[in-house]
Amino acid sequence: MGKRIVVTGIGIISPVGVGKESFWESLQNGVSGIRPVSLFDVGNYNSKKAGEISDFDPSKFLGKKGLRHFDRTSLLVTATSSMCVEDAKLNNVYKEEDLGIVLGSTFGSIDSISTFDMEALNEGPNYVNPMDFPNTVLNAPASRASIFCKAKGLNSTISTGESSGVDAVICASDFLKLGRVKVVMAGGVYGLTSNIFWAACKAGVLSGSKNADNNTEICAPFDKRRNGIVLGEGAALLLLECLEDAQARGAKIYAEVKGYGTSFNPNWHGGDQEGGVRAVSMALDSAGLKPKDISLIYANANSSINGDRMENIVIKESFGSLANKIPVSAIKSMTGECLDASGAMQCVASVMSINTGFIPPTINYKESDPECDLDYVPNKKRQAQVGHVLVESFSYTGNCSALVMSKYS
Repeated sequence: MGKRIVVTGIGIISPVGVGKESFWESLQNGVSGIRPVSLFDVGNYNSKKAGEISDFDPSKFLGKKGLRHFDRTSLLVTATSSMCVEDAKLNNVYKEEDLGIVLGSTFGSIDSISTFDMEALNEGPNYVNPMDFPNTVLNAPASRASIFCKAKGLNSTISTGESSGVDAVICASDFLKLGRVKVVMAGGVYGLTSNIFWAACKAGVLSGSKNADNNTEICAPFDKRRNGIVLGEGAALLLLECLEDAQARGAKIYAEVKGYGTSFNPNWHGGDQEGGVRAVSMALDSAGLKPKDISLIYANANSSINGDRMENIVIKESFGSLANKIPVSAIKSMTGECLDASGAMQCVASVMSINTGFIPPTINYKESDPECDLDYVPNKKRQAQVGHVLVESFSYTGNCSALVMSKYS
């Protein structure tokens, strides 16, 4: 049996709350963080809502010095890393060389990149601000967080789309098992930007983006009324350690990363769910669990018409006759699709379910879909004994990841 990886710290900034307590209270009570966009002008878009963070003051976490050189994505993840380290009571426990970060961030600081390039094109390369250049690389958010937390052991950015947050936890767990680092912050970040919003709206994937009869903006996973995703933003990090090291320093252990699996299916967008089934099977096998052992599933479901239907098939094929007996919660009904951060948020939610014995609801569930026929914990939280949680994270581009988070014993 290999090294056991445990969660000893949590940091999260989300549309429904800053900090794990606020985040969890909102999820349990079915509070939606989806609201009219205020970060940029959406007057020319058919879609006008997002899971936007409205109560975030980075200076509370980072101080006021130097913040003007950070873009929104870097501010979100750096503040979250500070929160994560504090929650784990990690200060001065390890050497700087023992601490690392693995971050899911497919779009990086894309807003900074586009702004910098536009200035260079319009004004000429001699007139751009050189202080803005560090934000134009994909790993800028992870690097900003590493510098702030003095994490010198590992700095890596994972770019696999919506599955990036879960993939970061998987990658960090492997590094710990190999003994290449002592402690790792792992998760994902996405800061809401006009360019991604514009592109998603033009592509017709956002709820309400199409000029059709059914253009009401709604984030309703598995509901028959769903008509596209609602974007969200946020950052979530888990602090991971090997069990022996966590015990040696007397750390609070929230949960154990029991097992995981990944696969790539180039035809996921075309309707082939084989990659998702394979990832779930690998996660269960590596955890040493059977389908009957899973207490709860945190679904990838983001209100996509085809995506939710395919995930329903993945669950039914993976769990057979047990599929209808396992609660399936879709927290994106409250946060929106936070892209790289979503899988990490699901991981945080799984840890909180394990520690509190509550399952948050899938809100906005009113009209059942014959093709989505499982127990989605509709609209009201549920109390239950939660031992092993399956987190599913499937990217639009075909990356499929699954992770089992378990109660520590």
